[in-house]
Amino acid sequence: MLRFIVQFLVTCLALWAASRIVPGVSFSDSGSLILAAILLGVANAIVRPILTILTFPLTILTFGLFLLVVNAAVIGLVAWLLGGFAVNGLAAGIGAAIVTGVISWIAGWFIGDREAAR
Repeated sequence: MLRFIVQFLVTCLALWAASRIVPGVSFSDSGSLILAAILLGVANAIVRPILTILTFPLTILTFGLFLLVVNAAVIGLVAWLLGGFAVNGLAAGIGAAIVTGVISWIAGWFIGDREAAR
């Protein structure tokens, strides 16, 4: 349960940073940011694996770079579903995917996998 809460907080931080760094990504209020983090977690658990499997040939051809487009599409889907979250275009979605991915990677590096340590 604690890992879920930490992942949620990291996602909130990453989306907030993306809205500050990437032009075209914005939130209307903090409630929208929290809902976007929840929806992004659900979409990453359900939609992203399906898209990853469907686009596997393109991912192979582009040496994995197409996963940025898949991540941008998932972020765009969340923005489309949530009124207070806006992502204006594919470039903004890819920028948000990069910022979110980098922050999640850094947080994962600092937090580490506590299960593997046992």
